[in-house]
Amino acid sequence: MNILAIDYGRKNIGLAWCQTGVDLILPYGVVKNDEAQVISELDKMIKSEGIDLVVVGLPIGLDGEENKNTATIREFGKDLSKTSGVKVEFVDERFTSQQADNTMGDVSRDEKSAMIILESYLGQKG
Repeated sequence: MNILAIDYGRKNIGLAWCQTGVDLILPYGVVKNDEAQVISELDKMIKSEGIDLVVVGLPIGLDGEENKNTATIREFGKDLSKTSGVKVEFVDERFTSQQADNTMGDVSRDEKSAMIILESYLGQKG
């Protein structure tokens, strides 16, 4: 199964990818968050790369509660699933940016955050 992880940001969307069984999480780029075109751009990528599942980081408040930003991300996931026909799941992304900042490597913070989101998702399922 090919899984695409998304770290949704207002300006940039970080991506990470893995194929289950191989269990190697790779950075997969950054796309500009142009709200008018981002769903279409991601849909093309999902189809061309044979993505079976999308995992989106969900911004939960420090109090464990959902907020306005959480609702925006849920709506984004719903729209992406509807357009692509691929299941979208969510995972708590609290502290991923801080973890990304403490991670070595030459990839962007957005990609590192997406990698951490995917690692967290796989850890929950494994």
